[in-house]
Amino acid sequence: MMKTPIKLLTVILLFATSQASAQSAIPKWKIADLERYMDTTSAPTILNFWATFCKPCIAEIPHFQAMTAKYRSSGVRLLLVSLDLPEDYKKIKAFAQKRKITAPIVFLDESNADLFCPKVDSIWSGALPASLFINRKNGYRYFIEESLSRTQLELQIRKMLALPQ
Repeated sequence: MMKTPIKLLTVILLFATSQASAQSAIPKWKIADLERYMDTTSAPTILNFWATFCKPCIAEIPHFQAMTAKYRSSGVRLLLVSLDLPEDYKKIKAFAQKRKITAPIVFLDESNADLFCPKVDSIWSGALPASLFINRKNGYRYFIEESLSRTQLELQIRKMLALPQ
């Protein structure tokens, strides 16, 4: 008799936990948080700078997710860094869910591009999309300020991993 209430309680708790995680907010990072991440990540990492209003950004995200999945066994990680306007912050999570974006997302809570762009890369004008490839193990660092095709993206990942082209 006791088994049924315990099973029911377990199902309710599991559902509540999954709902809570599905509704959790996108983390807000300052440039110092992003710099710390860039300086300490030990995995080969791609930081993709994007926004919900940027059509080329949205078009390339599926490529980033697919290529990250393809090279997951090599430890490749992807972090999507949203540069949406502060008033659009609350829309990012729903936008990502609607488009089945599963990669981790952070919101860069900074308004002064003259401050944060050079801290990401000295050549960054602030244009989107932009991507930074980092592999601290082999010293690889590559920044690009344009949209990448699936082929271009895979080439950069292979370079980051020091794999044959």
